[in-house]
Amino acid sequence: QVQLVESGGGLVQAGGSLRLSCAASGRTVSNYAMGWFRQAPGKEREFVAAIRWRGGSTYYSDSVKGRFTISRDNAKNTVYLQMNSLKPEDTAVYYCAADPSIIPPRMAYEYDYWGQGTQVTVSS
Repeated sequence: QVQLVESGGGLVQAGGSLRLSCAASGRTVSNYAMGWFRQAPGKEREFVAAIRWRGGSTYYSDSVKGRFTISRDNAKNTVYLQMNSLKPEDTAVYYCAADPSIIPPRMAYEYDYWGQGTQVTVSS
């Protein structure tokens, strides 16, 4: 089993930055694909970014490409999401997810493990 705990969310003004962290425990996630998803009120959970466990290839949704950066520190069993140039439409609960796939999935249902989420609110 893998336990994931997100942190780093909060309230920020438009144009600001936040860095989310996802700490894994229970099993090393160095061999897992890691993803970030978000869910706004009344909307479905959507893919934000993902990173492969080998090689570190990264994937982004079009809405965050160029503004968000996903990274991982396998020694710390932690994944990060650096969010810059935040917009009000980025407001959502952000979730970390882990899956043993080699290529990170983009669909939420394909991930095996989830964190509890952290709230990000961007004011205009």
